[in-house]
Amino acid sequence: MMTRERGGASAALACAFVVLASCAPPPRPADTVVIASGADLESANPLVTVHPLSRQVQRYLLFVTLARYDSALQPQPYFARRWEWSGDRTTLTLHLDPALRWHDGAPTTARDVAFTLALARDPAVGYPRASDAAAIAGDSVVDDTTLVLRFRSAQPDLPALLCELPIVPRHRLATVDRADLRRAPFSTAPLGNGPFRFVHRDAGARWVFERNTSFPASLGGPPRLRRVVVAVVDEATTKFAGLVSGELDAAGIAPTMASLAARDPSLRVLSYPVLQSYALVFNAGRAPFDDVRVRRAVNASIDRARLVAAAVAGYGTPAAGAVPPDNPLALPPHAPLDVRLADSLLDAAGWRRGADGIRARGGRPLDVTLYTVATGDNPVEQLVQADLGARGIRVAIRQMELGAFLSAARARQRAFDMLLSGIPGDLSLAHLAGMFASSQAGGALDYGGYHSARLDAGFARAASATSDSARRDAWGEVQRALADEVPVAWLYHARGVQGLSARLHGVTMDLRGELVTLARWTVRSR
Repeated sequence: MMTRERGGASAALACAFVVLASCAPPPRPADTVVIASGADLESANPLVTVHPLSRQVQRYLLFVTLARYDSALQPQPYFARRWEWSGDRTTLTLHLDPALRWHDGAPTTARDVAFTLALARDPAVGYPRASDAAAIAGDSVVDDTTLVLRFRSAQPDLPALLCELPIVPRHRLATVDRADLRRAPFSTAPLGNGPFRFVHRDAGARWVFERNTSFPASLGGPPRLRRVVVAVVDEATTKFAGLVSGELDAAGIAPTMASLAARDPSLRVLSYPVLQSYALVFNAGRAPFDDVRVRRAVNASIDRARLVAAAVAGYGTPAAGAVPPDNPLALPPHAPLDVRLADSLLDAAGWRRGADGIRARGGRPLDVTLYTVATGDNPVEQLVQADLGARGIRVAIRQMELGAFLSAARARQRAFDMLLSGIPGDLSLAHLAGMFASSQAGGALDYGGYHSARLDAGFARAASATSDSARRDAWGEVQRALADEVPVAWLYHARGVQGLSARLHGVTMDLRGELVTLARWTVRSR
């Protein structure tokens, strides 16, 4: 039976839909689309955001990036219409589109780009991918449409950062103290320059965006939808009911509901690869997980194949490590489930199983708390709880709202024993590594506050590698270190499952994200 500590309540009543903030909303205009988010968007500021859907909104609605990936994950011109490398590939000259303007009418210039990259490199800001930005040694603004970037070493490709970090407005943020960016009003009332303008936000309920009729034709022109609403709907059953009723046009649905949605003629189901893996992150700074034997025991106790089959209806791949098995950088696959090994490791660590089946040391039972984001029944957590319970480890599940969860994960003094999190990757190594990126493993370690000389050296080698063979060797060493030290127990690599209204057309979802083609979505009569 599931033991649960509630950290926040989830709205479950269908008539409490925050979509339009009314049980009987007026008819929605045909060119307005409502998209469900399982939690309130973390922030509109791309420099302080890790929440996956928030990053999608930033990249594809609200702001623009210098370059962007095509469907083959190759960089293509966007705000930077063209670029040239120096002969030694340490200097990059970017030529920007002169037509792009902020939504208040001010031009977007090379000074905005230089300002954004400076913020990304500043430790006071806390940009999640500051290590990528640190490769930039400096920049020079030649004029409004020309920027020169200097790198610390030769760059084999266009840095992924330039495809993934949206540009922010210098004239809006220059006066904000960099340490205060996360709390600045801009986070919830942003000024953008993308295909959609921010209109308003109802905290915990919805964000509203409308078409930017002045978006330059050279960057794709104005979007076809007039308005987009991102509605906070955290219950799986409520999302599904919203799709069926027509209150929602797009929503991530529980994999177990996919077959039911596919039978509804008003809906269709779209499944696609995502840069998201799920893992147990240990607090290795305090007992019992300061003992690597206990971390290894937990890792060996979890039946991942059963978890994928039962919790996500097969929409995932059991994880033997951070790298998906079909990735060219993955080490040979192995099955981490080994309950005999788990028992022997726990015995060696002094946690002996008693007559009641509970493990204890010095009379103290092996009780741990698992932090997780509230999503209703939390089937993954229940299965983990059952697997560990079979080994004599008692797990209390504490469900939390996303904001509280992120605060707990990032706290200087971490109070959790372990947490379950979706670890978003990015496309940094997509051209070589498929679904795995450096931030995927690194982000999980940041949550647990874990560092070791071996891992740090491995990540440094991977970041500085300049050939495919060197990258493979470096990532192989990182994977071996992760397997030996077990700061994280990887559970499964996910696939996205979206329910879509049949009236939506032009929708593509792939490794780039769910909203990558939103500016080209159209609505037709059913």
